[in-house]
Amino acid sequence: MSLSTLRVRLAERLEPVEGWRPDGAATRSDFDLNPEAERPERTLRPAAVLIPVIAGPDGATVLMTRRADSLASHTGQIAFPGGRLDPGETAVDAALREAMEEVALDPALVEVLGVGDAYETGTGFLVTPVVGWLTRPPVTAPALDEVAEVFEVPWDFLMDVANHRRDSYERDGQPPRWFWAMPYGERYIWGVTAGIIRALHTRLYGLESAPDAAAAEDAA
Repeated sequence: MSLSTLRVRLAERLEPVEGWRPDGAATRSDFDLNPEAERPERTLRPAAVLIPVIAGPDGATVLMTRRADSLASHTGQIAFPGGRLDPGETAVDAALREAMEEVALDPALVEVLGVGDAYETGTGFLVTPVVGWLTRPPVTAPALDEVAEVFEVPWDFLMDVANHRRDSYERDGQPPRWFWAMPYGERYIWGVTAGIIRALHTRLYGLESAPDAAAAEDAA
């Protein structure tokens, strides 16, 4: 029952993939929690991530990765599979390709249900979250030059606002920079990844009169 209501909610509340446009505007960003920060005028580079929701035997989970420590940037951070769009690609094309390249996730196993809110990162990317549905846990293998670890996080943990917190850091005497964080055990989910999750929660449950109850209905 809970898995079926979750799948229906995702299909109803997400934007149809046919409505995606490469020149779309960001509706969420790293600046949402930092309205005083300087927001440069720039052409954003299009990117996409795949949010794989797995209908497992014990309830829904979300597949995530820990980036390799050898990468030039964002080393060791928790992320969704994803990356820049290649010329001529749609967000769905890029998300599925990157998931295959990073964790060997077979695109044939993924039913794309829609896309979430486009997200502007502080580093100048416009990230489209693509939500996919898997009817069973997939066999994955990390590309070790990019991904150190592949793991799953319970859907109901990510959608519980009690696990969403605002953290900050300071750099070179500048004002604090705020971001969403969702620590899960020893893993620290934060930044763009947490911001995308928070935006997804708002899209799915933000208009509910009792959002916690609605999320609990979907939870395992």
